[in-house]
Amino acid sequence: MTTPPEPGTVAERELCGLVNTLARQLDDHVRARAATLDLTGPQATALRELDGPMTMKQLAARMGCEPSNATFVVDRLERRGLIERRPHPTDRRARELHLTAPGGALRARLVDLLTQHSPVAALTGQEQAALRLLLERAVGRDQR
Repeated sequence: MTTPPEPGTVAERELCGLVNTLARQLDDHVRARAATLDLTGPQATALRELDGPMTMKQLAARMGCEPSNATFVVDRLERRGLIERRPHPTDRRARELHLTAPGGALRARLVDLLTQHSPVAALTGQEQAALRLLLERAVGRDQR
């Protein structure tokens, strides 16, 4: 005879499954929208996250990847004339990433596309805010 799982274990497993499913749906959504703009998923993620000048290290952190992977993505975006590297204003060893005019225009189109039919679009604004707060707490970014 097996012992039934403890309630916390079931809840944890179910939560992990739901979070993984949502992450896959969001990734599929980004990739599908990116393809309409002739971008890869990682390129779309980089453009979405580049909301102002930042270093490669900062962008990699926002993308959730290693700086070497972000560098590969940025190199491709730079070749397309969407991003440029400039000297950092206070750290002569660092470079800052900046969107070019075409990069800014493409980012605006991308952000608009990403908000359409998003997996979280079924939630109200209040529900999205609540989900964000709960997820921030779960990953240790609680601002309280």
